[in-house]
Amino acid sequence: MSDVGAPPKDYRGTLNLPRTELPPQGEPERVEPRMLARWSELSLGARMREQRTGAEPFVLAARPLEARRPLHMGQALSVVLQDIVRKYRHLSGRRCDFLFGWDTHGMPSEDDFLQQKEAVLHRLGGLGSEAKPYRTQDPAYAARELRELATLARRGLLSRRKQPLLWCPEEQKVLGEHEVEEASRLSPSVYVAFRAGPEVAERFSSLKGREVFFVTWTLAPWSLPGNVALSVNADFEYVFYEAGQRVLCVAKDLLAKVLAEVKADELVMKNARLPGGDVETVAFDDLRKILVYASGEDLAGLRYQHPFLERTGQVVLGGPSTLEQGTGLVHVAPGLGQGDAEVDPKLGLELYNPVGQNGRYDETVGTPLQGMRVLAADSVILELLAERGALLNAKKDTVEHSLPHCRSCHQPVIRAASAQWFIALDSPLPGGKTLRERAMEEADRVQWRPDSGRGALRDVLEKRADGCISRKESWGVPLPIAYCEGCGEAVVSPELMERVAATVEKADASVWHRTPVEEFLGADFRCASCGGSRFRRETDTLDPQFDAACMFSAVLGPRQGLPADLCLTEREQLDGWLASAMVVSVGTRDASPYRTCFTHGSGVDAHGQKLSRSQERDADAKTFVVRYGAEVLRLWAAFSDLQNDVPLSDAIREALIQDLAKLRHTLAFALGHLSGFEPARDSVPASQLLPLDAWARGRLSEMVARVREAYEAHALHRVHSDVMDFCAAELSATYFAIIEDRLLTASASGRERRSAQTVLFEVASSLLRLLAPILSFTAEEAWQQLPGRSAESVFLTDLPQPVGPMDPELAERYARLLAMRSAVRVLIEETLREERLGSSLNARVVLAAAGEAKAFLLAHIEELPALFRVSQVELVDEPGPKARPLALAQAWNGAELAAEVLPAWGAKCPRCGGFAEEVEQESEVCPRCSEALS
Repeated sequence: MSDVGAPPKDYRGTLNLPRTELPPQGEPERVEPRMLARWSELSLGARMREQRTGAEPFVLAARPLEARRPLHMGQALSVVLQDIVRKYRHLSGRRCDFLFGWDTHGMPSEDDFLQQKEAVLHRLGGLGSEAKPYRTQDPAYAARELRELATLARRGLLSRRKQPLLWCPEEQKVLGEHEVEEASRLSPSVYVAFRAGPEVAERFSSLKGREVFFVTWTLAPWSLPGNVALSVNADFEYVFYEAGQRVLCVAKDLLAKVLAEVKADELVMKNARLPGGDVETVAFDDLRKILVYASGEDLAGLRYQHPFLERTGQVVLGGPSTLEQGTGLVHVAPGLGQGDAEVDPKLGLELYNPVGQNGRYDETVGTPLQGMRVLAADSVILELLAERGALLNAKKDTVEHSLPHCRSCHQPVIRAASAQWFIALDSPLPGGKTLRERAMEEADRVQWRPDSGRGALRDVLEKRADGCISRKESWGVPLPIAYCEGCGEAVVSPELMERVAATVEKADASVWHRTPVEEFLGADFRCASCGGSRFRRETDTLDPQFDAACMFSAVLGPRQGLPADLCLTEREQLDGWLASAMVVSVGTRDASPYRTCFTHGSGVDAHGQKLSRSQERDADAKTFVVRYGAEVLRLWAAFSDLQNDVPLSDAIREALIQDLAKLRHTLAFALGHLSGFEPARDSVPASQLLPLDAWARGRLSEMVARVREAYEAHALHRVHSDVMDFCAAELSATYFAIIEDRLLTASASGRERRSAQTVLFEVASSLLRLLAPILSFTAEEAWQQLPGRSAESVFLTDLPQPVGPMDPELAERYARLLAMRSAVRVLIEETLREERLGSSLNARVVLAAAGEAKAFLLAHIEELPALFRVSQVELVDEPGPKARPLALAQAWNGAELAAEVLPAWGAKCPRCGGFAEEVEQESEVCPRCSEALS
């Protein structure tokens, strides 16, 4: 008997309390650097490669990262995705070779940027186990790139011509179409008068003795110095309209619109009678002011004077295709890419480009424009037009419209003509098909994820212009081509390129510029056209896009050959690097450089703007990691469907932080209750697990299968959702809630507890290995606390395997029991609030059932209190007066059951908190606790 009046005994020391060092909220600023240091101490990269010696290789390729700029979150998205795939492939048993490197543009000064960027990538967990990244400026890389160029030359795929190309005045370099993006900007809206030559009066006698002007409209006044022609549409009707002392020539259907902008007093408002009533409309003051009607063909060949330069031009056919805006006459400056799209190339218009490589006007335009930055000249040009009476509208007029901008510096770009080298896409390959046709065929053979990439790349290749491979720079990989000093003939020699490649490999890329070109050509070499023996070298270098496109052959080729198993990059690279790499590879070896291609959307902020341009505070990867840790960024990469753009906002970031906390809570529960558990000693064989534990093990196996399938499909959002749903619904809300009392109160070494611990160990071990590719830091941190772990690092293990399908009878049993649990728990929660019972252990549940339903419940009556988390469960044939019907799932086949929640019988056990009708008087605990303590 217990002593009357003695203080109650403290049983906390008899409970199996959880113990873990894994904080549920995480401490990224402390833990992540510690994990990085651990990986370094373990030489983890070398250990991983050694572990997979002899395994089937898997080659993952990624676009080389530009070294010069800070890593924004959009780039970090790609880097993390690549790291996730690489780690998944390693854990699945493959030897993963990750082709990662830097696009250094041949600039040694970029070393500082590289060190800074590599530090950020290392902090993300992405480079800690990587081989040394390549650089496009490395001599070995440059030499292999030159050998690719030699093969293209040998196959007759190189050509040189003058052509207007996208040019960034800010960065002073040629851009590819993939390197620009559209952005809105205000531009001057300018109506310009070009004085017609005397031929106009000879062709139209009614214009004799009059000052006649052709009127055009432009939003690019900076391009007017490059004007060489005005184009008109042969099928449009034009008018010569007398406006004061001048006669203006515009398209008839645009006359009213033009006059409204330049001479509004020539228009009046008049009433027009329509079927629905009178309306006001614009009308001409005097139609007799239209002196001449003419077709576009009638105007062709007429000449005019440039408005502020001592130069003349001519009217040509081509013109606008619609009459929606402008004047019907188009200002044509082919050398600056203005207005020449509809002009017949056979006219041979001069590709006059007055803009130098420094982005400033050259001497051909004279003062005051000479030496001025081209995009800063609009106001000066407007003044010149106004001074000469050629500006017909107000200088302040502007229009907001979309313009191409450089993706790198985000400044407007222009088109400027210069002599460049190209890969000729429509040249034939061996077999008769053109390079373009073969590249499209190879794109069809690639496995695409998502499948839309196939059609997108094919469309790009079908419409793509010849790829420019040269740039006007003095640094970078050289373009080993010579020119005859006598006749100017270009020497495009594969042998010359091969000799330069061999020399570059032993020295560096600058050897071409500091060695006399005759040493590469040979003393006996002569020009094939004129027999000359004096040559000058090409001073252009290879474009960085060509550098990057050669990555597959330069890096993968020497290792094991093409193609790469997987190429992973941004979707926007379909018209950039992916297309260029396909063209180069098909051009040199008639095959795609990649077997499978996975393209993902761009990272965007809360406003839908790309993170590369966003001004949001979290757009910079380094800043984001400092604030929130690398793990949140890694989880973000797996959060959204990557087929679409990937948003990042404050709300999404907070949701990610909460998801990470939920996962850590799940892991902390499992690890805490595995304290003292030794798998080799304490595990219960699968055949001897308690039924609920066997069910949980089966559900774990099903989740493992789904997650592995999602990884294979690169559907990381499904990995995220499957793991989160499993942890929340299957574990925390169900299995953990049911077994917690058993883990705390059962005999420490008894079968009841060991059965649950066996499954908890499998849950923790499986989750950590499945999460390791995504949540690398969390998985490694938790792995160090897993008892009986099989390896020093989670990355030196293998992914878990499904254990096979669950026994159908077991699955059906718990489908019914857990459906019953859900319905009863709703009733319990309502009763606890209404009756103020406190804990659910203060309650008992009375179930009313009949027939097969009652027999089923009676067979599992011992499990029901733990399932419902109450002290007692009673079965009756008829429901009591306060019983409520249960809303059950289909698992019960429409059976009608009712339940009532009442106060528990007996006394409260001071150890487990449950009620029992007989609490042992000697120990003052319930029979179940008494057995556990014995």
